[in-house]
Amino acid sequence: MEQANLTQPAGPAPGAPTPDLPVRSGGRAVSVGGVLRKNGPGEAPGTQNSIFDVSGLKVFYGSFQAVAETTMQIREHEITALIGPSGCGKTTVLRCFNRMNDLIESARVEGTIRYHGVDIYGDQVDPVEVRRRIGMVFQKPNPFPKSIYDNIAFGPRIAGFKGNMDDLVEESLTRAALWDEVRDKLKESAYALSGGQQQRLCIARAIATSPDVLLMDEPCSSLDPIATLRIEELMIELKRDYSIIIVTHNMQQAARVSDRTAFFTVDVKETGMRTGRLVEFDTTDVIFTRPHQKQTEDYITGRFG
Repeated sequence: MEQANLTQPAGPAPGAPTPDLPVRSGGRAVSVGGVLRKNGPGEAPGTQNSIFDVSGLKVFYGSFQAVAETTMQIREHEITALIGPSGCGKTTVLRCFNRMNDLIESARVEGTIRYHGVDIYGDQVDPVEVRRRIGMVFQKPNPFPKSIYDNIAFGPRIAGFKGNMDDLVEESLTRAALWDEVRDKLKESAYALSGGQQQRLCIARAIATSPDVLLMDEPCSSLDPIATLRIEELMIELKRDYSIIIVTHNMQQAARVSDRTAFFTVDVKETGMRTGRLVEFDTTDVIFTRPHQKQTEDYITGRFG
């Protein structure tokens, strides 16, 4: 697996190949160091390469341990779901993948997360570059107080994009299945959109900077069933070009859209301290139909949680 170069403060402009980093090509082949490598015979995208290797990950807030030691491997071009009861550390783990926990003063992360072979918590790694390559969509739609067009163009402008901005905006909105609905009102406020449209706008904004990975923290929790279905369909389409990690409390959603599922639970100490712990990580089919751990089966069948 080729190593990523995460020491660049800003990285290349959106749409340009990134040195030392696999470049997507419709989910069918990737360019590594300028050499096009196709998937091997019989290999589906995501079955042969990991994008994250997590080893011994622990998260603390001051002296409080929020997440116990966690080891897992996230594969390319797959949707990985993190499920479990409230307070089990799902979102805390998700935020580790693009170093969002760095923004919390008391947070401390131990262990390693290797992204394309590079420890993203290494001393020479620029967290801004990490977040450019690993985008995030939050629980509630959070469009900027700008026009629809400027919401999409904001990130590329900051990154120094030199190409045709109109084309980039159209491409991003098209990929987010929103272009046909907003093509005639790009200069209108993003706040005029419905909740589901705003969330798809946020997804379009995230992919406009050409990330490699999308993190989604309960992206459908505030949406109605129809808007939720649109987001789920969009996720399945996007995994051809991106690797997606999603936190969800909706087990049916995890079963519908994910390729692999990680189940977390909460260990409560005598002092009342609650620490999240990874119980089981496997293909979604295994987790939902024949889990290896009784705790997983109890949660999936509704006996607790």
